[in-house]
Amino acid sequence: MLSKLIRDLENNKNKKQAEILQRFFKTGKGEYGEGDIFMGIKVPVQRSVCKRYDLELKDIQKLLNSKIHEHRLCGLFCLINKYKKDESLKKKIFNFYLKNAQRVNNWDLVDLSAPNILGDYLLNQKDKRILYLLARSKNLWEKRIAMISTYTFIKNNKFGEGFEIAEILLKDEHDLIHKAVGWMLREIGKRDIKALESFLKKYYKEMPRTMLRYSIEKFPELKRKKILIGKWI
Repeated sequence: MLSKLIRDLENNKNKKQAEILQRFFKTGKGEYGEGDIFMGIKVPVQRSVCKRYDLELKDIQKLLNSKIHEHRLCGLFCLINKYKKDESLKKKIFNFYLKNAQRVNNWDLVDLSAPNILGDYLLNQKDKRILYLLARSKNLWEKRIAMISTYTFIKNNKFGEGFEIAEILLKDEHDLIHKAVGWMLREIGKRDIKALESFLKKYYKEMPRTMLRYSIEKFPELKRKKILIGKWI
């Protein structure tokens, strides 16, 4: 079954699109996606392929071990499909995802998977300590996983973890973390603007510029300008 999935992907690869994606996902030497290899297959096509296959975890592991980006993303799509289908496997899949967190190693891989597995599993769990451990990791992708996982909580109007993880990552140096934190803060603001404003009033003068811009994107223009020049309150 795994070989058939890989063959389906091969039949859909696009060299020109692959070259575009190599640049877009910063795969050059010293960049965050260094060494990542693309086949040039669009995400909807990958989703469609994955729907046809119910892979065992051992085969999903092989996909996650691959240097090819689309293999890893398809592995994650198959994992999500399996997670949604079988309630009895959710804890096992949650642990499997954590074991492979460092292989979820580009921002799209994180964003398309973390809320659907970690976020979903932890939503109604009392013990969410793993998110705080990931947020304090030295690994870029584990930190982004921690932040983006809170999207599931936010969509369920639970903002505590989102604010707490954002606070941990407030002074992180990587642009991809700034964007992730700003995005999640903006999502909180869509649901509770007063909660977001309360957080921002405490931290907006020390937040990285990109993080701040993302978080206030939906604010009225005049208020945005005041915040950006540090004269809001």
